[in-house]
Amino acid sequence: MQTVFSRRKLFAAGAGAAALASLPTAALSQLRIEITGVGANQIPVALMAMAGSAASGIDLMQIVGADLGRTGEFRLIQGEREAGSEDWVKPDMTPWAERGASVLVSGAIDRKGQDEWEIAYKLFDAASGSQLDESRFLSTDAQLRMTAHRIADRVYDKLTGLGGLFSSRIAYVNERSKQSYELVIADSDGANPKTALRSSEPIISPAWSPDGKHVAYVSFEQKKPVVYVHTLSTGKRRAVANFRGNNSAPAFSPDGQKLAVALSRDGVTQLFLLNADGTGVERFSRSLAIDTEPCFSADGRYVYFTSDRGGSPQIYRQPVSGGQAERVTFGSPYAVSPSIDAKGEHLTYVSREGGKYRVCVMDLQTGQQVPVSRTNFDESPSFSPNGRMVIYATERGKRGVLATASVDGATHALLTGPMGDIREPTWGPLMTN
Repeated sequence: MQTVFSRRKLFAAGAGAAALASLPTAALSQLRIEITGVGANQIPVALMAMAGSAASGIDLMQIVGADLGRTGEFRLIQGEREAGSEDWVKPDMTPWAERGASVLVSGAIDRKGQDEWEIAYKLFDAASGSQLDESRFLSTDAQLRMTAHRIADRVYDKLTGLGGLFSSRIAYVNERSKQSYELVIADSDGANPKTALRSSEPIISPAWSPDGKHVAYVSFEQKKPVVYVHTLSTGKRRAVANFRGNNSAPAFSPDGQKLAVALSRDGVTQLFLLNADGTGVERFSRSLAIDTEPCFSADGRYVYFTSDRGGSPQIYRQPVSGGQAERVTFGSPYAVSPSIDAKGEHLTYVSREGGKYRVCVMDLQTGQQVPVSRTNFDESPSFSPNGRMVIYATERGKRGVLATASVDGATHALLTGPMGDIREPTWGPLMTN
């Protein structure tokens, strides 16, 4: 089990960690994005440079365009100059329609106070000139990029009906050296990276709470793997699983009240359920095999997990209310690291065939599965909030990098940093404020 055992080999590690409350660091740089592939039927979207951008020092429309472009579902037509103070309200559609645009996005940004901006956006049908959507946002300086992501979400949802994904965050681990590990929280595009935890010992398996306020993870600072729940706004954290043996692979329930974890306190590694504060520990799986990497179904009725009870690692699911586990994956001789999308429609996991570890997506209704990654050493897949994209860890030039793929495998992007091995990504929920 590459994903399982690559983590498990760290279980001899040991001490020293500092919890930080969203502490930015100059050593952290925004991830660079390289996009390949496009969808079969791209929507041509025109983007007017936002009025007032010169005063704000940031063109939010560039961020909107970058978000839409990463999905591969849109062909972007960029404006060459900043819109006038009135042009954005009712733009002349003729030049945009002549350039092939189906829709036009316009907007304006205006300072309202020392640290307050008002951002307005409109979406038009480029053929008829009719307005399709509009909204206004109040933002601080620090929230401007997230506001752009929220605009991108509105455009994306209006044109596809598939919900938003950009106004969210990702968590990942950056291994700078064998004695330097960081748990990093960043925007969905890798911007605004902040260190939540810095340690001289390994950090693995981060998992978001459904409200996006907490991250659970495994830290080796006590010379053994211990599961913590970390409050991002304060930097405070609590050890919720610190039993004899290995404590690993935390996953929140959809309501955020429970955690599923893998513990070896009774001998072989099995699954346990506990309250999010660490109380009420109950054994969940009972087998003679290794059961690990749990995740809850979207409705909370099942726990999906990796087990080698059938002789090779495969994905199983077991009812939370009680009952027998049933095997889910059959199309691969080796399947690990399950993750379910928020709608409960798809399962993503890592499949090994011919010595290659690749991310697959399975339709849970039909059982059809599609390999969506093109690299050979992939691990830790996680769905975007709307289930249309998958983020995962892979390698480039023997360095760990992050990658994304659309669920049909048509579009790919690499997110690379200036230094360190970047691994263990997990995609958080949409930000509500």
